[in-house]
Amino acid sequence: MAQMELAGMPRRLFACTPSRLAAFEDCPRRYRMIYLDRPRPPKGPAWAHTSFGVSVHNALRRWWEEPIAARTPARAVQLVRLLWVEDGFRDAEHSAAWRERAAEMVAGYVGGLDPAAEPRGVERSVAARTDALAFSGRVDRLDERDGELVVVDYKTGRRPVTEQDARSSPALALYALAAGRMLRRPCHRVELHHVPTGRIAVAEHTDDSIARHVRRAESVASDAVAATEALGAGGDPDRAFPPRPGSLCSWCDYRRLCPQGQSAGPERQPWAALGDETAPVTEPRHGD
Repeated sequence: MAQMELAGMPRRLFACTPSRLAAFEDCPRRYRMIYLDRPRPPKGPAWAHTSFGVSVHNALRRWWEEPIAARTPARAVQLVRLLWVEDGFRDAEHSAAWRERAAEMVAGYVGGLDPAAEPRGVERSVAARTDALAFSGRVDRLDERDGELVVVDYKTGRRPVTEQDARSSPALALYALAAGRMLRRPCHRVELHHVPTGRIAVAEHTDDSIARHVRRAESVASDAVAATEALGAGGDPDRAFPPRPGSLCSWCDYRRLCPQGQSAGPERQPWAALGDETAPVTEPRHGD
């Protein structure tokens, strides 16, 4: 049942993470299955590309936790092997081959870093409130350079990142807003670090550009709240949360439960995204 609100009382803020907002934008039906359906429908098999990305992120987090003298490419290789996630690969040999590929990739990336440039935070939780949102998330790395904060997000997909990717990312803009407020430092620069190539895509936000991202996020939240209230009032789930068929359906955890998603694209093997050129350019979202 939709919640009653007293006249004159402020509307409850929508609690969200980057993943929650993106889930509704990508596909309202998938959003409903993840966040509203209880019990939650069973997910499909684990994805190898998710395991790959999580392993790289975990190794980089641990690398920064090492003493400065131990922050070497060789230690990065050890950490990838130590923290490797095996789920979703075709077999043990396939997993081992991608583990070594990840180790080489991470070693190359950290070889271009200054081990003594201590980040302000690694896997740092940040949060902020707006007129409509109670936003929270976890930043891969938060640097402080010349008195200003810089949001750093790691990417492990095959497609190199671009400045447009950095500029258009709602998550990075909201991270910048939250980090600046929490740590009381200017925060306008956001960076995507493409670990496979070492490429860094940069965007310099302004207060106005961050405000535009906030308005967009609040619009998504408003639509999600309206759909949830319609469902709570007894509305048809498929009308309140319609599917949004597209290329991402082949990679959806709930594809088996969605006839429209099954029609939108072929079923994929759990390891297909690692080498299939038709795989999505998006990556598993972090920060929840």
